[in-house]
Amino acid sequence: MDDKETGRVEAFSDGVFAVAITLLVLNIRGLPDPQKVLSDSDLLKNILLPQLPTFLAFITSFATIGVMWMNHHRLFTHIKRVDTNLFVLNLLLLLVIVFIPFPTALLASYIIHPENHYAALLYSATNIMLAVSFYLLWSYASHDNRLLDEKSDKKSVDAITNQYRYGPLFYVITFILSIIYVPASVGAALILAVFFALPGRRAD
Repeated sequence: MDDKETGRVEAFSDGVFAVAITLLVLNIRGLPDPQKVLSDSDLLKNILLPQLPTFLAFITSFATIGVMWMNHHRLFTHIKRVDTNLFVLNLLLLLVIVFIPFPTALLASYIIHPENHYAALLYSATNIMLAVSFYLLWSYASHDNRLLDEKSDKKSVDAITNQYRYGPLFYVITFILSIIYVPASVGAALILAVFFALPGRRAD
């Protein structure tokens, strides 16, 4: 298959990413009654401050999905052919992406109760599946340059491989942190989103 087919995969994936990242904002609720004007102090105390945990969960998941979209685009600058297996692996990745708003909403509801761990465990487990799905997609496409552009720079390809190889392990750490201390797990997930936003380091 040619570049036209990879373009269709990217376009479809972009649409799924866009829907998933937009749905995250629906988790932010609690707007004041438009017919009732609150004072600044009441607005801050009763509306904005209670929403801070929800804002944190929203920002973390927005960053995660945004970074995954960036990386998906980065991969397809190298992937120039597709086959049935790649279609399936890409759909597996998108399945996890569209699921993210649910554990995000659950986490937002329970993050103010750090003694309750199940919401954070589900959120971290979803991120593990996300990292595994990304690694499988790239590993399949890049194995022996199976679906890559013949002109792809080997050092850049190896840098991506090295970065994604440890992704699932890193998110396992956030899963363990969810058992110990929920806020630390959320903070670690945000840090990992920043880490994966950076291009993989090329080996000289």
